[in-house]
Amino acid sequence: MRRHNALLIGVALLGGCALRGDVRRVELQVASLRADANAAEAARKAQVDSFIALVAAVQQALAAQQAYLVQMRGDVRTDLLSVQQQLVAVQELTGQSQQRLTELRGRLEVQARQPVPPVENPNPAGVPVGPSGRPAGPGPDQMYDLSLQQYRRGSLGTARLGFREFLRVYPTDERAPDALFYIGETFAPENGVSAAAVYQQVVKAYPNSARAPAALYKLGLGAEGRGNKAAARTYYQRVIAGYPRSDEANLARDKLQRLGR
Repeated sequence: MRRHNALLIGVALLGGCALRGDVRRVELQVASLRADANAAEAARKAQVDSFIALVAAVQQALAAQQAYLVQMRGDVRTDLLSVQQQLVAVQELTGQSQQRLTELRGRLEVQARQPVPPVENPNPAGVPVGPSGRPAGPGPDQMYDLSLQQYRRGSLGTARLGFREFLRVYPTDERAPDALFYIGETFAPENGVSAAAVYQQVVKAYPNSARAPAALYKLGLGAEGRGNKAAARTYYQRVIAGYPRSDEANLARDKLQRLGR
């Protein structure tokens, strides 16, 4: 009986030990599962944090790209505005240059043709001459002015006689190139060949005068009017080469561009 009781007690003790072992194993398994869950949660959280950081970086890059595009758009608009302003300035300068060329052409081709009041002596060639051969009446100023007035009135024959007499009596006067040039101008409407001969004489006799480039330019106009473009180019080139700062040089450059070099 005692032995039986001892056996039962032993079995109970063994059963208690086995139960505690199972509990311990369960506890260990639960701890392991909990640790695995915590690790998985930490990994998931790390992934979420990494994804959030990636999204933030992408958003920052997009914001920087957008700011760059906005700045570039502003720079492009500024550049376009600057180009437009420069084009306007170029157009204005071109218009001014064309206007100046037109004014110069008008001044050279239609110069001094406004009507003037009548003069007391319309025939300067008939002035009395003294024993010395010098005029006893009008001096060089009056003789030249009278001839110029006749030219402006359209009395080309009378003006031509007056300028010729002026050159005969005052060949060394500073206005001699002008007088010879105007003689050519009196021939121009009616006799282009005679006008050209006088213009050639102006260039030859007074190459350093202001009338020399004007005469060359007139020769170019005459040649162009006759359809001789080669000769016209030659005269225009002589104006530019010999008198680059003259008003006629600007006109000659414009003519060469129109004729084509």
